[in-house]
Amino acid sequence: MELSIVIVSFNVCNYLRQTLLSLQRAAMPDAHEITVVDNASSDGSAQMVSTEFPDVRLIISGANEGFAAACNRGIMASSGDFILILNPDTTVGTDALTLALDFMRSHPDAGAAGARMVDGTGRFLPESKRGFPSPMTSFFRFSRLYRLFPRSPLFNAYYLGHLPDDATCRADILTGAFMMIRKEALEKAGLFDTSFFMYGEDIDLSWRIIRAGYYNYYLPEVQITHFKGRSAVSDEERSLRYFYGSMTIFARKHLKRSWHLPVAACVTVICFAARSSLRVRRLIKI
Repeated sequence: MELSIVIVSFNVCNYLRQTLLSLQRAAMPDAHEITVVDNASSDGSAQMVSTEFPDVRLIISGANEGFAAACNRGIMASSGDFILILNPDTTVGTDALTLALDFMRSHPDAGAAGARMVDGTGRFLPESKRGFPSPMTSFFRFSRLYRLFPRSPLFNAYYLGHLPDDATCRADILTGAFMMIRKEALEKAGLFDTSFFMYGEDIDLSWRIIRAGYYNYYLPEVQITHFKGRSAVSDEERSLRYFYGSMTIFARKHLKRSWHLPVAACVTVICFAARSSLRVRRLIKI
């Protein structure tokens, strides 16, 4: 088997259908398989897959065990030389998979490859390529100073703003919305860390792939549309906790011990402010 595609789904039935339809339209290698891991959806996602896409392997979790754990389920059930982690709120270009596979075949130093992502309006998503989220890099990102100097290698290192969006480049961090991974690199780096329930697991794995001796590449010719965060819409406050909590987990794993407490304190303050803002917006709507 050359390519195994793993999709984790949670209550995004209509988006998942569009993702699977886009895969049907895409040029695919003869030896491929698609696995959907459904995290106990309540919107009929599993039934839709089994009825409308009988050739897709369906794994149904007994509970919502999180993105990382569900990805690992799909990966362990797969046999491909390359594993594509794909979000259920994406559509892939007709040649996206063949272009990514061609690159991976011809670049044995590539542990993983990512795509040029645009949102539903066609706007480029800068998280398509990212640098290592050091404390300074993250400060410039969350203080929004990077917006004042979008092409600066210092102020916008988070989004690698100094590197053109239309040029292939190495990137420290790829997004789990579209992440084609060499199985050999995955075996050396290890599976997704289930300490990350939602968010941050792709950052952690990207960095571990590099530490295992490979490079991650951003491929602008590989294009997908990402309708961002559809699984998070149903519980925004919990999603905020997972999002900011993942930063603390990453800091403990990959930053010097002296940074653990400062990062945790900053994350707590930012998360509190974000949750308070969310509650105010809800009150205004009421």
